[in-house]
Amino acid sequence: MPLPMALDHINLYLLEDGDGWWIVDTGMALGATEELWEQIFEHSLGGKPVKAVLATHWHPDHTGLAGWLCDRWRVPFYMTRGEYLTGLVYTRAEPEHFGWTNEQHHLRMGRDPAGVAAARESMGGIRRITRPLPTSYQRLEDGGRLTINGRRWEVVVGEGHSPEHACLYSESLNVLISGDQVIPRITSNISVSGSEPDGNPLKVWLASLDRFLEVLPDDALVLPAHNVPFYGLHHRLRYLTEHHEEHLIALEAACVEEARSAVELLPVLFTRELDDQHVGLALGECLAHLNYLMHRGQLQRSVDARGCYRYRSIDETLTMRLRKRKHRGEGLSPMQV
Repeated sequence: MPLPMALDHINLYLLEDGDGWWIVDTGMALGATEELWEQIFEHSLGGKPVKAVLATHWHPDHTGLAGWLCDRWRVPFYMTRGEYLTGLVYTRAEPEHFGWTNEQHHLRMGRDPAGVAAARESMGGIRRITRPLPTSYQRLEDGGRLTINGRRWEVVVGEGHSPEHACLYSESLNVLISGDQVIPRITSNISVSGSEPDGNPLKVWLASLDRFLEVLPDDALVLPAHNVPFYGLHHRLRYLTEHHEEHLIALEAACVEEARSAVELLPVLFTRELDDQHVGLALGECLAHLNYLMHRGQLQRSVDARGCYRYRSIDETLTMRLRKRKHRGEGLSPMQV
């Protein structure tokens, strides 16, 4: 389905059951998506109804039409509790809910008043691209199982990109529906938000990658929410871990000579100019790395006279680690948005 952004599509999935179909993720409530769904209902379901809607996580491209679909077919909605409750909050937020804590959060990252105003206005943006979520749900839990068309699908939960992201793995098919937790060509956004400014989502994200290496096979066919299906899950998981380690050490190196703010550190991670749509996500990603380094004792945080957080490297092993990486020929390439 189409998306109105640089990442211009989302992959949605239909799983056929004996007496109907399961929808996995929904698309945004924007543009022609509802019309496209109606065409699918008319021409592609073989006369069988939709029997359930499942969302991997709360982001609007995955849940924007969940309420509409569940109401249209009068079917249950499946989601993890962490995602459902988070979605209820964010999909109903308006600019007046921004509050002084969010304002302080953006000022501490180094944003100017115009940037803070843009962040305030964006708080109502999600509501404009989502229908209200269903008012009840069926809870998915890690390790839980669904039986669809006689095959078992295990729920495998990952964290970091969102609170409690549900992936689905069928051992008999050796297929993983990975949502945004594992994507083949881009890295999932791992961000700190104003609702938890000292959070450490990168820590749980990296732990999830390690766990997926242990519990999922390398030769599974991976069906992601963006880009194309792929094989080579373990290679991709190891690449993602190394990718973030590169950016962690690059940020450390950038904070040796002087203490710097999150805004000042954006060029370390992103080479191209960021527009208003992307700067908030980029800052959240940058702060996720800074918080990780701070919690690990490799950066020290102070507050300047303007109330902005500034970060300085304090780990005496940095020089040695940089030499080792240079010896191994590992680069410090910027992250893609």
